[in-house]
Formats: sequence, C-alpha cells, structure tokens
Amino acid sequence: MLKGVPSILSPELLKILMEMGHGDELCIGDGNFPAAAYAQRLVRLDGNAVPEILEAVLRFFPLDTFVKRPAALMKVVDRKAGEPPIWKEYEEIVRRYEAGAFGDGFDHVERFAFYERAKQAYAIVATSETALYANIILKKGVVVE
Repeated sequence: MLKGVPSILSPELLKILMEMGHGDELCIGDGNFPAAAYAQRLVRLDGNAVPEILEAVLRFFPLDTFVKRPAALMKVVDRKAGEPPIWKEYEEIVRRYEAGAFGDGFDHVERFAFYERAKQAYAIVATSETALYANIILKKGVVVE
C-alpha cells in the first residue's frame, strides 16, 4: 500500500501507467467490450465501474495537449438511442482533472474503428461496467511540473 494512491488502481495498472509514454493510449472497456481479444496488455479490474477507474487514473495520467481530442468514445450505433448518460459523468471527471487538454471535447469514433484503435492501445483495462457505450480511450500526454 502507498499513501494517496486509490486502492482501485492495482499494482499492475500503476506499473503500466508508469511505463506508458507520450502518445501511448489506454483503453478502459465496459463489461461488454472484447478486452481479452484485443489487448496487447490486459488489466482486469472486475467488479469495478469505469467512472471510478477513470477518476483514479486521471489523478496521475496527463492527457495529451498536442492533439485536438485526447479522449475518445465509441459512437452510438443507433442514433435514436441518444447520448449515453454515462458520457456526462465522464466529461465531468475529465474536466475536473484535465480541463486544459479537453477544450474540444471527446472524439467520437465509429464502433469498428474504435476496436481497431483499442487493438493498438498500450493496454486495455477490463471492467464490470454495465452502462452501454461506456468505453473510453485516453491518449497520454507529458508530465509538466
């Protein structure tokens, strides 16, 4: 245990976050996301929801300020369904920790293009999130202190 580190962040995930460099991407997938099929490095955080993981990760993980949209969501296939409510929660979390990198909002990526991008991610975090379209990809920036 360490002081100040949220217990939801496993030692494996902390190691991966430390290994990642500028421009590397982290995908946090919901419970329906085929994480094991696509991951180069898979971190299982079963029993946890994406918002809590996102909040814990962004305490330490800078978003890339050299790209227009450093956080990506999977586009809704059925437009009649509207915007998933969980996206508002994600926006609040990202703005709380990374407002400067989030000026243009989320990138919305077509479903199969999102899967391809996730395959290229440095790591994928598998969760038990039950909300639909709750997948998110974060592009790592540089730490400036």
